[in-house]
Amino acid sequence: MPEPVTDSDEVLRRAPVAEIDPRTLYLLAKLRQDVFALEQGATDPDLDGRDLDPTTTLVWFEVPGAEATAAGLQREPAAHTRVLREADGTVRIGRVAVRAADRRRGLGGRVMRASIDLARALDEQAEIHVDAQAYLEQWYQGLGFETVGAPFDEAGIEHVPMLLRPGRG
Repeated sequence: MPEPVTDSDEVLRRAPVAEIDPRTLYLLAKLRQDVFALEQGATDPDLDGRDLDPTTTLVWFEVPGAEATAAGLQREPAAHTRVLREADGTVRIGRVAVRAADRRRGLGGRVMRASIDLARALDEQAEIHVDAQAYLEQWYQGLGFETVGAPFDEAGIEHVPMLLRPGRG
């Protein structure tokens, strides 16, 4: 099981899919489904096979909650990302999701900073890419990302390509 980093009732975890308890993995998939499919109406499937890539690590914060209790766990995922290496050596952070009930608590920024730290640990000179939902462009800029292309449609949602250069963030 992934090693936790504790901050009060919140626990930061990171692990490849193969090391995640099936109940937790189910709750992570449910979080992504709730945010992307149900809430945002994404038109493309969330499960694209990249979670199974050996270079992929999921990063998430867990908090106490009813779904955790029902699943026999102490905490449940509230914020999530996935960090993966691309064939060209860059690192990509994607599938950034924060449960609606847990927004405005800073979990999104904290899970992104933990993901950036992981990316830097993998390769401190790697560029870190995100395809940010356009309405969050300024939020990502606050984390040090810069917009590097024109807006585009992904899964029926407007996105912008963004990049965090080595030594920033």
